[in-house]
Amino acid sequence: MEKEVKFEKAMERLEEIVQSLEKGDLQLEDSLKLFEEGIKLSQVCMAKLDEAEKRVDILIKDKDKTVLKPFLSESADNDNRKSEG
Repeated sequence: MEKEVKFEKAMERLEEIVQSLEKGDLQLEDSLKLFEEGIKLSQVCMAKLDEAEKRVDILIKDKDKTVLKPFLSESADNDNRKSEG
């Protein structure tokens, strides 16, 4: 299983990759490897932002009740369903 990457670390690495690619002094194969890593990191960041947005939506919907509900990502929700079944 992949180690979970924190959003901030992923963004830092993504910025480094962009800077390296913008310089244009890498070999084609190295550029492709960095580009692939960048795509994976951008997907991680998008997933984390999507999860945060869903959590905010839950908080906004429940603002009158002042109840904080834990948000389970789809993968965690699926894991819970498997263990219950």
